[in-house]
Amino acid sequence: MPGMVVFGRRWRIASDDLVFPGAFELFIRALWWIGTLVLYINHKGRFDCQGGAVLHNYLVVLLVLLAIIILTLCAIVYISAQGTIMNPGPRRSMLALVYLRAVLYIPEFVWACLGAVWVSDNSTGCDPAEVGAVIGAVISSWVIFLSMAVGVLIVFDPLGSTKPAALQSHSGLRDLESSESSQLFYRARTMATRVWESRLRLLCCCLPQDDNHRAAFSSIAQLVSSFFIDTDLVPSDIAAGLALLHQEQDKMEHCRDPEEVLTHSPSSPLREDLEVELEKAAHCMQFAVAAYGWPMYVYSNPLTGLCKLSGDCCRNRNAEYDLVGGDNLGCHFTSILQSTGLQYRDFIHISFHNQIYEIPFYVALDHKREAVLVAVRGTLSLKDVLTDLSAECENLSVEGVSGTCYAHKGISQAANYIYKKLVNDGILSQAFNIAPEYKLVITGHSLGAGTASLLAVLLRSTHPTLECYAFSPPGGLMSKALADYSKQFVISVVLGKDLVPRLSIPNMEDLKRRILKMVSNCSKPKYKILMHGCWYEVFGGTPDDFPTEMENRREEVLNQPLLGEESLLVRHSSSYQSLSSDDSPTHPTHLPLYLPGRIMYITEEGPTRRHCFSQVRYRAEWSSEMAFRNVLISPRMIADHMPDVVLRALLSLTRDRPFALCPSSMSNSHLNVI
Repeated sequence: MPGMVVFGRRWRIASDDLVFPGAFELFIRALWWIGTLVLYINHKGRFDCQGGAVLHNYLVVLLVLLAIIILTLCAIVYISAQGTIMNPGPRRSMLALVYLRAVLYIPEFVWACLGAVWVSDNSTGCDPAEVGAVIGAVISSWVIFLSMAVGVLIVFDPLGSTKPAALQSHSGLRDLESSESSQLFYRARTMATRVWESRLRLLCCCLPQDDNHRAAFSSIAQLVSSFFIDTDLVPSDIAAGLALLHQEQDKMEHCRDPEEVLTHSPSSPLREDLEVELEKAAHCMQFAVAAYGWPMYVYSNPLTGLCKLSGDCCRNRNAEYDLVGGDNLGCHFTSILQSTGLQYRDFIHISFHNQIYEIPFYVALDHKREAVLVAVRGTLSLKDVLTDLSAECENLSVEGVSGTCYAHKGISQAANYIYKKLVNDGILSQAFNIAPEYKLVITGHSLGAGTASLLAVLLRSTHPTLECYAFSPPGGLMSKALADYSKQFVISVVLGKDLVPRLSIPNMEDLKRRILKMVSNCSKPKYKILMHGCWYEVFGGTPDDFPTEMENRREEVLNQPLLGEESLLVRHSSSYQSLSSDDSPTHPTHLPLYLPGRIMYITEEGPTRRHCFSQVRYRAEWSSEMAFRNVLISPRMIADHMPDVVLRALLSLTRDRPFALCPSSMSNSHLNVI
């Protein structure tokens, strides 16, 4: 539901969000009250120290004050648990209770100060238990005050004062002219962009504030603000919607009939094509993992990694071997040697230079596969995250491609950076001078996979035999024309319910719309949704049978804002207006972007739940980009993206040996969409 409006501004907390914090404080206050009561009863009539009379009065007032606070908290917890996300009517008295609870902080603050004064001035000769009880009461009060201050900062909405002000200045939103509505909407969007840009600057305060960073901050702020501007949900609503959506997707999967899958590559009638590509992919993935340097090596080898690297970390190999433009590598070079099994002389160039739109990569000679191999690192720094989030489209000029060519801006810039380094600095020329008969192979994981795919597109005209293996690439990467063109030389590998290959602006818009649909139809209180959702994620069980479809609902009701709130931002929201429409918006606001190349999809076989040390077997199949047009909610959506997990799955398939992975995937199907 929309955030509460208290003290003249909107907050990022709803009236049904106070069940858990209220219950926790109620528990603390109850213990505090019982302890104070026991102290008072045991010492009643025996407060005969210097400040005994003051102590007696202090405890009496403290008991009364705590009792009032406890009753108020009971009312807050009870009222907050009423109604549903869609129906806040039973919680209409919550505002008065919040004001009452805020007022009670004043006498509590005064009494905490009086207690501190008594301990410092009048506690001489008193029972140590009495003095300790007062000190405990004072400390407890100040801890609660501090916790409340932190909580206020967490739920504070910088835009909270602008939305109500903009809306309340007009008595009737229904009568607003379209030009006035557009103007107010534009103001709100501009303010939201400024707020997000300020947040990014604060988060990245340690980074240089050059033109590239300023441009990235601005584009990311516009992207994020436009995504959230047309909804009026608080974070707990989103959490509840994700919990409901996960259970709904699992129900759909359990009810789904087995479907035919492709057993061979779309471009090859041979069944063996998949096995051949799996072997190549497993080999290239080792180089993609090695590109992360020593952090990934230590993460993958927690017991022995540091010991293996410690001997050579401080040595400078540049003086021994001619690495074109190579950096001072240290532990990174040593970890790459350990991960790949190559020799020092096999490396042509290694760069761990990292700026926004400029990511690390290395070039080496892979004698086993007779290839000049370019491996691009994935996301490992804040600068890489900024590159990831620069997600608007940028036009590309590619020879031999019919159709519109555009791609993810940040990744496209990174690919152009590496392209210029390889070509202009003579790195590829030196590599092919050493091994002229070798072919070019490009690989990478995550951000590195997207960069490798676009780099392969750029180099295709001069290296027609090149191959690219992209592991867990971003879903919103390239246009349909480029994706079709790349199927000739790019293989994308996706594991399980990995989030990143399903991550694109249209997919996120679809996820937002589905979350709105779930929370607007659920008839259970939010605290029950969250409790059952947490239990389901941790322990499993049967998905709750929440209503999910738009049944017995009038279309004119659905077109109204959530909870019937008259919010200008929501009234013009395509997200809310699409609740009663088909699954896809009729007028998409973002250009569609697709995964590169042919897609090899790896899933787990066997039961959906297994213990930590059970054996896991995988299956691989060719899939299509349309299978990744929906975000799947699962505890594995992040774990399945980790490079070491992807490598283990590939090695398991190629060596026909199961691996013990913990925690295991919750599902093995990519076709369950709602």
